[in-house]
Amino acid sequence: MLDGGIGTEILRRDVTWADHQLLERPAVVRAIHEDYVKAGADVISTNTFQLTRRALFNHFRDDAHRQQIGPADLEDRADRLLREAARLAVESRDAVADGRPVAVAGAITTLEWCFRPDLAPTPAQAHAEYVETIGALVDAGCDLVLIETVNSVGEAKAAVEAANEVGLPCWLAFAPTEDGHLFTGETMEQAEAALAPLGVDAVLVNCAPPDDCRAGLRELAKVRQGVKGLYPHVGRFDPPEWLFTDEYPPEAYAQEARAWLAMGGTVIGGCCGTTPDHIAAVARAIRG
Repeated sequence: MLDGGIGTEILRRDVTWADHQLLERPAVVRAIHEDYVKAGADVISTNTFQLTRRALFNHFRDDAHRQQIGPADLEDRADRLLREAARLAVESRDAVADGRPVAVAGAITTLEWCFRPDLAPTPAQAHAEYVETIGALVDAGCDLVLIETVNSVGEAKAAVEAANEVGLPCWLAFAPTEDGHLFTGETMEQAEAALAPLGVDAVLVNCAPPDDCRAGLRELAKVRQGVKGLYPHVGRFDPPEWLFTDEYPPEAYAQEARAWLAMGGTVIGGCCGTTPDHIAAVARAIRG
């Protein structure tokens, strides 16, 4: 059992997601982690989605512009926030797990916008930046890295190779289209062929509606013998934040999870829009 949405859960609790709230409202982030552990999650993810030096620097024209109008601490802000996020997750886990084994996954995504594979950096650039980000997460106490909402085989390889270099167990989740392929048009068969030699510990699909994730899992199950699973989103992306909808309340979501289990999914959780109530309902449904 994975946890559910983090950024959208912050929003649902009437707090904006600005700055990930790691410094301004750490109690909110800590409470969300604790609620997911109490709901039955075996793995909780850090509040670090799109938290990278590149994401911060992309707000400026170039380095000169950043130095002209930006704050003085931006150079090392991503590193500090990554470490703070991991610390909050570890402390939350330790506070409420009550001896139950719960892992902390350092959550990262593509270096540019996760739904735009055409914006991806070169493999060499990606590898260097992933090593930097994953290194900060492992130093801060994460048990594994969860590379999620990945849109291409090329960036998936760069990220997994970086995790291997850092020495951290790696789970990777692709964002699937409605036909179960990647956003580049690449297939799960091509993805599995590229990742299998790298020893990735689990391959998942995420950040798409349940039907699309089911299609992705179906295609993945055809070609992957190892650990696989899914964690769909519920609702719709309403830039810059999230539109909550009611077509998948917790019990309905849990019924979907029974079908995912039957399809071979052994890692199940939730993405944007899902809540601790969704995770608790799934835990009850699949664990009796």
